[in-house]
Amino acid sequence: MSDPSPIVLIVDDEVQIRRFLRTGFELNGFSVHECGTGAEAIRMATLQPIDLAIIDLGLPDMDGAEVIERIRSWSAVPVIVLSVRSSEAQKVHLLELGADDYIVKPFGMAELLARVRVALRRQMRAATGEPTVKVGPLTIDLSARAVFLNEQRLTLTPKEYRLLQVLAQHAGNVVTHQHLLKEVWGSVHVNDTHYLRIFMRKLRQKIEPKPDSPRILVTELGVGYRLAQSGENETAPWSVAAPAPTAAAKTEG
Repeated sequence: MSDPSPIVLIVDDEVQIRRFLRTGFELNGFSVHECGTGAEAIRMATLQPIDLAIIDLGLPDMDGAEVIERIRSWSAVPVIVLSVRSSEAQKVHLLELGADDYIVKPFGMAELLARVRVALRRQMRAATGEPTVKVGPLTIDLSARAVFLNEQRLTLTPKEYRLLQVLAQHAGNVVTHQHLLKEVWGSVHVNDTHYLRIFMRKLRQKIEPKPDSPRILVTELGVGYRLAQSGENETAPWSVAAPAPTAAAKTEG
């Protein structure tokens, strides 16, 4: 018996975009619900089981941000935002409200599907407690609090490990500066972005084959960082000139 099709809720007031998205999702094995207003979106998300929501910000009855906030108040379902608005402040605001990702219109269906799969994988990891995240030569064993590069164990400081752990828990999705600072250093340091720059540089020196051209710990300019998803940036071979990891009995932290 095959697994049930994942169910996606599309919220957009433009009929043409809903048709485009429905076709793309159904061709890739998804079941689709769709609506054109925020109120209808909240009602459908409340009454019907869904696995993911795609929400446009420019709805006729309310801003999509309010829809996200309302859904997020009771549900952890992945939410991806579609919008013509592209400011970094807007992206940060929506991610802090609980959106999992943000795509600026116009966009390609292949990109959207890739991001949807990342969000669904992350949701599955959270639901099943999957303990291991792999990106290229890097393996993060969350249950053992251990990090391996090219199968050799790395020594990380407690803060370095915690930073990598938070990124791994959201692998493939951008994590805002403020969220990282709150999770690693506490609420009083949410504006101390220089902490992130320093520790991200240290982590990249230990993990990245070429720290000045990172492929694992990716910067989202003005917004935050993300751990690349498995398979991303792997069309080119990983350099054998990666910094040699330091073997250790266990990862500090």
